[in-house]
Amino acid sequence: MENYNQTLTDFLLLGLFPSSRIGLFLFILIVFIFLMALFGNLSMIILIIVDTHLHTPMYFLLSQLSLMDLNYISTIVPKMVSDYLFGNKSISLIGCEVQSFFFLTLAVAEALLLTSMAYDRYVAICFPLHYPIRMSKKLCVLMITGSWTIGSINSCAHTAYAFHIPYCRSRTINHFFCDVPAMLTLACMDTWVYEYTVFVSTTLLIVFPFIGIACSYGQVLLAICRMQSTEGRKKAYSTCSTHLTVVTFYYAPFAYTYLRPRSLRTPTEDKALAVLYTILTPMLNPIIYSLRNKEVIGALRRLIQKISFVKM
Repeated sequence: MENYNQTLTDFLLLGLFPSSRIGLFLFILIVFIFLMALFGNLSMIILIIVDTHLHTPMYFLLSQLSLMDLNYISTIVPKMVSDYLFGNKSISLIGCEVQSFFFLTLAVAEALLLTSMAYDRYVAICFPLHYPIRMSKKLCVLMITGSWTIGSINSCAHTAYAFHIPYCRSRTINHFFCDVPAMLTLACMDTWVYEYTVFVSTTLLIVFPFIGIACSYGQVLLAICRMQSTEGRKKAYSTCSTHLTVVTFYYAPFAYTYLRPRSLRTPTEDKALAVLYTILTPMLNPIIYSLRNKEVIGALRRLIQKISFVKM
């Protein structure tokens, strides 16, 4: 076993981009995705704020999802871009800790918020007459606050443990951000207790919410099948299929990554899966919710008309 260094002050991130033309292509692609995510999520937030037609519980939750995605991708991509452009893959211990904290907070908060959005659709379709009562503004605020709070508490616990264990002299993390499981491969002690903790927290905060979402959508599908109105059935199905697409694309790779034991994990596979839930999902969320949503498209048209009128 290597001697460990208690005075460790920084780590090295190997990153995602190899030193080749493929690496340059991936770099350009990631930058493009990042800019798309910034534009898409900022547009959704502004649109929901300025258009009174979108001042509903569903869009209030959606604006928070866009805010989380905006912070989520900004926690990781700028550092990746900086490392590639300047060739400095070093990240300070404090910087690594901050990045890890925000990543874990936003990852769990978004998972719980997606569960809240599933409940919103469940109430709207299965109990439309009770919707204003069940989905009050107070409940929405509680859902959002709860998502951030639970995410922060979970993040504090994991980050505090990960940065208070001894690390060996090797300080190279085979990842493109400070992912705690990737860091633990450098630890100079047995971390099976923590790995078990990761399994439990992932089950409680990712798997159980996903099961809850799946059950709620089972009820929603039954309710849609019983609808008399063809137009109403199409609208409900479109909204729910959109949300279910987002949920599956986010939960599946996240759960698969963190539920596997270390012996079955490879750095290459972990990085590929991480791209899905840290980079692609924040870009796809606003696209999926806007392109398949007539209300959002209508709000965008009204905003463009207002801008055109002001210029005239």
